[in-house]
Amino acid sequence: MEKKSNKFSEQQQPTTKQRPSRKLSEYGKQLSEKQKVKEMYGLREKQFRRFFAIASKSREGMPGENLLSLLERRLDNAVYRLKLSTTRAQSRQVIVHGHILVNGKKVYSPSYIVNVNDEVSLAPNVLEKTAFVEQVVDKRMNIGIKVPEWLELNKKDRKGKVLRNPVRSDVQAPIEEHLIVELYSK
Repeated sequence: MEKKSNKFSEQQQPTTKQRPSRKLSEYGKQLSEKQKVKEMYGLREKQFRRFFAIASKSREGMPGENLLSLLERRLDNAVYRLKLSTTRAQSRQVIVHGHILVNGKKVYSPSYIVNVNDEVSLAPNVLEKTAFVEQVVDKRMNIGIKVPEWLELNKKDRKGKVLRNPVRSDVQAPIEEHLIVELYSK
């Protein structure tokens, strides 16, 4: 039996050249930080710009910290932090489908901003869907993930309450918000 000859001899094997890694420019660092935060919270550019505009107009605190506080207060993030969904994307879907109540009223907008003393809960019709409740909600509630201090979780009733507005120390993710402020300040 004859071996099929290779197109290249062993000495002529094509090599893949790697470019030397370039140092990121200041603009590149700022942009990648913004993109990281946008992706983390599942936002599009226009939404992110709107939140930044609101944060920079606020008279209290630093714009970067205000931005993170606003992003944390979004309903989709609050539902995720209260362990009522496994991901932020899933919490967005649950909200859009009308499965979340804020102070007893259905809210269909994931970008709804929760305020102090707001109560976030699952709709009664969702609690009847035992498969979803067992596989998503109860499974995540039994994991040792800690609910942030600005929220209070009632595991038995599967609802939560906003105790206060989140501050910078409540956001555990490694975010350099000053880079985002610098990017938008140009």
